[in-house]
Amino acid sequence: MNPASATLRIVIVAPDSLSPDPADSQAEVEAHRSRSLRIGMLQSGCNIVAVLPADVFLPDRLAQIAPDMIVVDAESEARDTLEHVVIATREARRPIVLFTNDEDTSHVRDAIAAGVTAYVVAGLAPERVRPVLDVAMARFQHEEALRRELADARTQLSERKLIDRAKGILMSRQGLVEDEAYARLRKTAMDKGMKLADVAQRIIDVADLLS
Repeated sequence: MNPASATLRIVIVAPDSLSPDPADSQAEVEAHRSRSLRIGMLQSGCNIVAVLPADVFLPDRLAQIAPDMIVVDAESEARDTLEHVVIATREARRPIVLFTNDEDTSHVRDAIAAGVTAYVVAGLAPERVRPVLDVAMARFQHEEALRRELADARTQLSERKLIDRAKGILMSRQGLVEDEAYARLRKTAMDKGMKLADVAQRIIDVADLLS
């Protein structure tokens, strides 16, 4: 991995055992995939800080470890696994990469909607692990930047509406023109060390109280 991504602290969410009952063919397939995945990640220089089961304690464990990325090693139809991971990252978003043996791609849309950053079907050669994780991290960072931009735009729009409403109150009740009303708001905000939107909200609250 490149120097930056090599330092990522990665948690793997995987089946409990790498040595299941030989009579359980499905568990044996999952264990083989899990072993191959971990070997590929280690060969790629990944910093695996923990391997955790997908249980009700997962959110608390992830909160304590605070990894940079989560790799989910599970069947795509294992919705409980994905649900635990999504719940665990709801408050602190992190890139999630899902590796699965299931070639039924009908699950991809639901997985992406649930918060999965990359969805990888089994058969991944060890040398391909690194670019998959790098692309997943780059995509996550891009989406987070867009998310922040959207949140900032919404905040600015909301604040602008508050300021416009407060200006209207000052204009109607104190006979000010728009520039004077804005100057009054701005001076009050500077004098009190407050945000302009917070001053506007106080004026609106008082006006509503007295109306």
